[in-house]
Amino acid sequence: MTTAELNWGRLLVAQLEFYWDMHLRPRLNGLTDEEYCWEPVAGCWSVRAATDGRFRIDGPAAQADPPPVTTIAWRMMHIAVGCFAIRSSAFFGDGSVPDDADMFDPRHEPADLPSTAAGGVAFLEDAYRQWHGHISTLGETAMRTPLGPKGAYFSAEPMAALIVHINRETMHHGGEIGVLRDLYRATGATTRDSRLTVSA
Repeated sequence: MTTAELNWGRLLVAQLEFYWDMHLRPRLNGLTDEEYCWEPVAGCWSVRAATDGRFRIDGPAAQADPPPVTTIAWRMMHIAVGCFAIRSSAFFGDGSVPDDADMFDPRHEPADLPSTAAGGVAFLEDAYRQWHGHISTLGETAMRTPLGPKGAYFSAEPMAALIVHINRETMHHGGEIGVLRDLYRATGATTRDSRLTVSA
């Protein structure tokens, strides 16, 4: 097969599929509530109950400097919401969010996030399935089409560029989740407040 015959869109979707099926999803097996919310150092960002009782992700809209350490819960919800759910809503939505909302509009974000490991895994899996289902149907023309107003300041970028970005973000934060799980086990942590120490 020559380079000209390659289906680049299919390769991008297959890359995400392989990472999800072979790396990220298996690494979530056996995740406990304590591990999901583990704060290995003080000042972590996580998923917490707001004053209205609904759970939301910590952090201001602007990136903190320096960035804080974040929990597995935070990283999972960053992938589920920040990568998959808001993009699915913005570009393939059901009409429940006004059409003038770009992909950074907070109206695309779910009102409540899961506070348990089982809920977090199910939520992430559902968000992945929705995003994957949408991008799997795109042909070459759609992959090359600019994002337009819904892409905000990335409006001139093609859909394929957004998919590349989402893949990169998913693999980046998925790798961090794997490292946190390794540290939780290797340091003998048992609660969400166990601080990083090397077990004897």
